[in-house]
Amino acid sequence: MFSIDAPVEIQNSEYCNYRSPLSTRYASKEMQYNFSDQKKFSTWRKLWIYLAKAEKELGLDITDDQIAELEAAIHDIDFEAAAAHEKKVRHDVMAHVHTLAERCPKAAPIIHLGATSCYVGDNTDLIVLRHGLDLLLPRLGAIISQLSKFADEYKSLPMLGFTHLQPAQLTTVGKRASLWLSDLLMDERALSRARDDLRFRGVKGTTGTQASFLQLFKGDNDKVRALDQRVAELAGFNKRYIVTGQTYSRKVDLEVISALSGLGATVHKMCSDIRLLASRKELEEPFEASQIGSSAMPYKRNPMRSERCCALARHLITLHANAANTHAVQWLERTLDDSANRRITLAEGFLTADATLLTLLNICQGLVVYPKVIARHIAQELPFMATENIIMAMVQAGGDRQVCHEKIRVLSHEAGAQVKQHGKDNDLIERVKKDSYFAPIISQLDKILDASTFIGRAPEQVTEFIEEEVNPIIAKYKHALAEVGKPVSLLI
Repeated sequence: MFSIDAPVEIQNSEYCNYRSPLSTRYASKEMQYNFSDQKKFSTWRKLWIYLAKAEKELGLDITDDQIAELEAAIHDIDFEAAAAHEKKVRHDVMAHVHTLAERCPKAAPIIHLGATSCYVGDNTDLIVLRHGLDLLLPRLGAIISQLSKFADEYKSLPMLGFTHLQPAQLTTVGKRASLWLSDLLMDERALSRARDDLRFRGVKGTTGTQASFLQLFKGDNDKVRALDQRVAELAGFNKRYIVTGQTYSRKVDLEVISALSGLGATVHKMCSDIRLLASRKELEEPFEASQIGSSAMPYKRNPMRSERCCALARHLITLHANAANTHAVQWLERTLDDSANRRITLAEGFLTADATLLTLLNICQGLVVYPKVIARHIAQELPFMATENIIMAMVQAGGDRQVCHEKIRVLSHEAGAQVKQHGKDNDLIERVKKDSYFAPIISQLDKILDASTFIGRAPEQVTEFIEEEVNPIIAKYKHALAEVGKPVSLLI
């Protein structure tokens, strides 16, 4: 019943264990490392060094040799020994305290001095979250930069606008892209705010009162406060949470995940739009020369990158409720309801966001526009849109508005029947030309039907938007764009 049906000789293979597709297929090496065991436990060791250094500076009996021994062991982690210790003591932090003590016998007496598990656990999480955002934000900046170029290039190319998924008035390809850009700018602000709001938990003790450190420094409040501040500085934080329970508030996680979830909503909307436009053959994501769209239908050009973005984005969106519920069930100074959940949610949130942005950047670097298809679709709808302009031109030529309106109404219904009932092209303009009533304005019809006269201020809006709102954000990441803006080659 509980057997493994693979041959015994391969049961220990990595392929006989579950492997997250976020690691094997989608996320970057950098983001995977950020949530790796090596990063986590080496950061624990750095935090023990920061604590020892600060305690030494404030007068505790800690030697330079002890600190040097710890520094030499930052990345030299015996994971098998740690696993054996954890199996015995059922406590991950104490397992790594014992493992480090075995590696650093001189420093063993001062490792974790005065601290509780959340000193290394929570502070490491905050370091990892901040670095995760530092990885995501430049990627988002590269997408904004790429999409801005696209919007500017196509800001004057008319295309059908849609409301209720029905043809409405015209917009432009670039104007539609600017709507995606606008949402991405909101995400950049949300992620930047979440990043800048992160503080260090510091040294707070078991329930956040710093009682153990006050005892360690014989009741000296100033030294405890100085210790808290100094450790934060050594960890690279200029702000710390002054009040905490045993943990920093899980509301912090919620704010970070909320920003990631909002990014997911943006990407899903944008890539859904791309998929809809691809179905109309107006816009297409990159398609490799050897790419296969369907095993059964060789002609297919499926928008699989956009579909992947939507799939990942949906997962990202759902994590918001998870983080909210985790914060909600933290009773009093803390419960352990958060632990197992956060091990999954925080890593998956960042790995999913990373994979989504990598895929979206690949899409934005190779978007293809088909102007002739767009023009054909406009031609099918523009005659109906132009009816009011035709009526106004006839009135200016001396016609009666009501008479003209009725004639246009009848001709429009006849043309509509040709389209819907007979599957033919829209022939409204041909019918207008054949009706002698409209003879006074026949020479004006080409001008009346010029699609560029139906796009309003769309090109000017795009230019204004890019100059005033987009370019300052691109400038913010200009030093990183040379690297993160390189052509993205997806693994799969």
